[in-house]
Amino acid sequence: MRLGLLCVGRLKTGPERELFARYAERISAMRNLGLDGLALRECEESRARGADARIAAEGDALLAGIGSDAALAVFDERGKSANSLDFSEFVRRERDAGRKALWFAIGGAEGLDPRLRQKAKAIFSFGAMTLPHQFVRIMAAEQIYRAMTIIAGHPYHRG
Repeated sequence: MRLGLLCVGRLKTGPERELFARYAERISAMRNLGLDGLALRECEESRARGADARIAAEGDALLAGIGSDAALAVFDERGKSANSLDFSEFVRRERDAGRKALWFAIGGAEGLDPRLRQKAKAIFSFGAMTLPHQFVRIMAAEQIYRAMTIIAGHPYHRG
């Protein structure tokens, strides 16, 4: 199953990009799990005047990045606060269900389009605090890597 991250906005050169790249490389290096890499699709932040219009435009862009054969999970502050074992079990279940791809979406500054939450198989939260999307990307990549190590029985996770 291919893994991917759909994001509003672009990471600029700097430590956030380097840290994300480090986890993406670790994910790509893991073999024989039935999980394949971590693709990144970034869409532009909307320049629409109103917040609702921006959310809808960014939602359109995110939804366009998901194939018909893929499952979707989203990161949203109103989602479920899951531990790493629960998150890894979700990834394992989607893989074992025969999905071709699993995409994780992160919304923009105005929030996530409700259509993505409705389409999502799961809605995860890193807590009730609002976080910069750059940090959420890094945290998502780390948790995807951690989920893969849990599935593989690797000692990275010491929970």
